[in-house]
Amino acid sequence: MSDAVRPFRIQVPDAVLEDLHERLARARWPEKEVVDDWSQGVPLAYVQDVCRYWQNHYDWRTREARLNRFDQFTTELDGLDIHFVHQRSPHPQARPLLITHGWPGSIVEFHKVIEPLVDPPAHGGDAADAFHVVCPALPGYGFSGKPTRPGWSIDKIAGEWNRLMLRLGYDRYYAQGGDWGAAVTTAIGMQNLGNCEAIHLNMVIVEPDPATFDSLTPLEKSALEGMQHYKDWDSGYSKEQSTRPQTVGYGLVDSPVGQAAWILEKFWAWTDCDGHPENVLGRDELLDNIMFYWCTASAASSARLYWESFNHLSHDPVELATGCSIYPREIFRSSRRWAERRFKKLIHWSELDRGGHFAAFERPEVFVDEVRRCFRAVRG
Repeated sequence: MSDAVRPFRIQVPDAVLEDLHERLARARWPEKEVVDDWSQGVPLAYVQDVCRYWQNHYDWRTREARLNRFDQFTTELDGLDIHFVHQRSPHPQARPLLITHGWPGSIVEFHKVIEPLVDPPAHGGDAADAFHVVCPALPGYGFSGKPTRPGWSIDKIAGEWNRLMLRLGYDRYYAQGGDWGAAVTTAIGMQNLGNCEAIHLNMVIVEPDPATFDSLTPLEKSALEGMQHYKDWDSGYSKEQSTRPQTVGYGLVDSPVGQAAWILEKFWAWTDCDGHPENVLGRDELLDNIMFYWCTASAASSARLYWESFNHLSHDPVELATGCSIYPREIFRSSRRWAERRFKKLIHWSELDRGGHFAAFERPEVFVDEVRRCFRAVRG
């Protein structure tokens, strides 16, 4: 295995883009839903509108160039090439920060927060809050390699991320994550290998405390209702991806319409968007993220992380310093007293009035502020 860190630029072949346009042009559509809302899934008219735009107006080369403004690399971890952004700060007091995305996201989620985190004074902040940002693509996602054998679980990824940070010369660092990134970051905290100094989560994975059920707060009541809604109406994708990722992959890898709808529905469900994802995110941004799945044919490989880990998430205690930001439209929410049962050293707790699952994507200024405030407690 090589320890080399190799420069990388996103360069999707012309043939991939031509094939995409051809597939969009000859898409076969289902009939319209029989309701006037999103309760049966993404409405036909919206998917058709997005796909017409994708085919005729969306300019990947311009978007690709914008994403390539970040310094990117690949390196081999246990036989797998991992793609990552590594943006160094110009400020001498900067501290290393590892940020991990989830599904159905990508490193695109962080395109509005990397520069403010790296160079705060250029964005109205204080140089004392500067970070060197490392943002890897999960195995099987985007331009990272696809595992060819079982075993790339959350725990393994956490260990390999620690190895990545050491390889980059960071023997002390902070870590942040949401969705699967929250699970990976929590695992880094549980493993507590001596290199990560503190973690920040915008999806807090805890079990509700039954001892509180006779005195629930409004947040806790809302959290329990949200969990029930997820179980009843919002978790079908996870059941499919955690049990039959290969099967679902055939249709999504073959159809850009299918891949787009599979992802767009979650941006409707999980963002704080007042009923429509484009109320909070631009159409080009949404398509940038979808392109990371389409251009790399990674629907099945990304879904396999569910097969590896979805039904095996640990709830063991975390002794490492932890900060939590609770957004009202997050899938799973926690109260502080629930979180304190698992996270034994809470250094930051914040309950926000707006925002959802894709915190850095939806509310970048708030996300940056939350990360800065969290790690100020341990920067020293």
